[in-house]
Order: sequence, then structure tokens, then C-alpha cells
Amino acid sequence: MALNQEYATDTLVDAEWAKAHLDDPAVRFVEVDVDTTAYEQSHLPGAVAWNWTSQLADGIRRDIASRADFSALLSRSGIGPATEIVLYGDNNNWFAAWAYWQLKLFGHEPARILNGGR
Repeated sequence: MALNQEYATDTLVDAEWAKAHLDDPAVRFVEVDVDTTAYEQSHLPGAVAWNWTSQLADGIRRDIASRADFSALLSRSGIGPATEIVLYGDNNNWFAAWAYWQLKLFGHEPARILNGGR
């Protein structure tokens, strides 16, 4: 099975791209960590944190957040329909990738992942 390079290029951004877009008002960096305290220790300037246990999941239903809850999270994070979201996190981007999947599920474009994570 061959790696789809076009998909990887469209989805992943590198550290240079991230540095060049830190002050871009059309881009919002979002940190999603396995260790939910990591953001408090350090994070990219201007990044917001999403807690995978309380904001991306519904603990009662044991499922992903509802569309309404996810939409409210985007709004609270200063993210509009055209905002480019760049996700990153610890542990090889585990929950950044999960958040990416949820963004795609709920139809948010564009979304990317910072290659390498934290």
C-alpha cells in the first residue's frame, strides 16, 4: 500500500510553516494532549487547549462530543467556519489526531496537524 503523499502534504504542516503562521489571524493553533496538564506548562503562543476527556468526549454516553457541544467549543475557542485549525499535542499527536477526525466528521475545513506534535 503506497503512502498518499498529496494527503500527507495537505494534512501535515511542519515547524517552519507553524512558525510562519503563529501571528496569522486566520489560523488557530489547538493543543490536545494525553496529559491534560501539559498545556499549562508550556504551549505555542496564542494556542488554545482542548481537553479530550471533558471537551471532545461525552462522559455519560461514552462517545464523542455532540455536534452542538463541538460547535460551542469551536466558538469558545475563537474558531469560525473559515478558520484554519492546526492541531498538535503530546504522545505522537494521539488526541490531536482524534480531534482532527472529529473536525472532519463535523465538516470543518480547513484543519491540519503539526507534524511531530509537541
